[in-house]
Amino acid sequence: MKFDALIIGAGAAGMMCAAQAGQRGRRVLLIDHAARIGERIRISGGGRCNFTNRTVGPENFLSQNPHFCRSALAQYSQHDFIRLVERHNIPYHEKTLGQLFCDNSAHDIITLLKSECDKGGVEWAYPCEVKAITAMPGQDSGQSARFRIETSEGHFECASLVVATGGLAAPALGASPFGYRLAEQFNIPVVPPRPALVPLALPPETLNTLKPLAGLSFSTITTCGKHAPLFREETLITHRGLSGPAILQVSSYWQMQDYQTGNRHPVMLNLLPDEDAKAWLNTHRKQNITLPSLLAGILPRRFGQEWCALQGIDRPLSELSAKKLQQIAQLLNAWPLTPSGTLGYNKAEVTLGGVDTRALSSRTMEAIKVPGLFFIGEVVDVTGWLGGYNFQWAWSSGWVAGQHV
Repeated sequence: MKFDALIIGAGAAGMMCAAQAGQRGRRVLLIDHAARIGERIRISGGGRCNFTNRTVGPENFLSQNPHFCRSALAQYSQHDFIRLVERHNIPYHEKTLGQLFCDNSAHDIITLLKSECDKGGVEWAYPCEVKAITAMPGQDSGQSARFRIETSEGHFECASLVVATGGLAAPALGASPFGYRLAEQFNIPVVPPRPALVPLALPPETLNTLKPLAGLSFSTITTCGKHAPLFREETLITHRGLSGPAILQVSSYWQMQDYQTGNRHPVMLNLLPDEDAKAWLNTHRKQNITLPSLLAGILPRRFGQEWCALQGIDRPLSELSAKKLQQIAQLLNAWPLTPSGTLGYNKAEVTLGGVDTRALSSRTMEAIKVPGLFFIGEVVDVTGWLGGYNFQWAWSSGWVAGQHV
């Protein structure tokens, strides 16, 4: 069977692309290896799908080619997707930092995407395993088939092939390196993938002290390296290290450093985000009070005690020298922790790295040297912050490709 466009991967980006192409009058086939489509959508946001963010810009994304995402985000913005949600009468609400969630269930977003695909007459094949893909040489650049796809449901031919197979995060839901291997088959480079938006593991000497505090959380400002932003959110102690939104956000930048320098800076935690620690300590320096007791008014008491034990601070403030107080102040506002690693793809929200964007057109998402081949969504080396940004990249990149297949 011949199609104008065949899309591999019925996730957020794939369904958006299929719907747009179908509504342009293209004959579209959307295939997926899973028996149930949209599983990543279904479990996202605690089952309510953080489908976008009110504040989306290129600065909210990481890539080896940081300006690549600008075009797609400009062509189809968060405001466009919000209008689509409203047209489907899906109730939603805003949480902190501009995050938008469904009031009812993430199924509302899956239903929206299916409905848009039905509107475009999209044909489906799932579960359907792709066994081989070959280019068909000698075909012109019009509507003639360029690719032959061998699957468990037979073979198909298409003029445009869109790869929306995602990254390596959440392998329990079927994540695989399929998209990267396909890119390499067509000599398209791939930035080595890494888990992103992921909890961080701590070295034994630190973990042994903090592990008994698993479950405690507190507000911090985190950053990592010279170019990372400051993230003011919660940090959570776990039995293996650190998690919570502040840590997930900074984990992507910690991973990113390997690409840029081959070295990793420590993650910096400001434990007193509302205080200048030096001035705060100076107001109490003459008091016969210990630092753990003083910190108990700001941080969880047990954490304050163990943190002071890690730093070897056990005397009242009145007995500490000005130099020692200065050192403590620096640590409170910028506590350096060098993680021993991450908790891997099983715990990661998304994947950092992917198909090298320098091999793609930012305007269309088409491979520059392979006409008719498109890559969209998480399989591409564009990774958003926590908070709806990665879904917006799926909508934007999918929409753009859908206009050009």
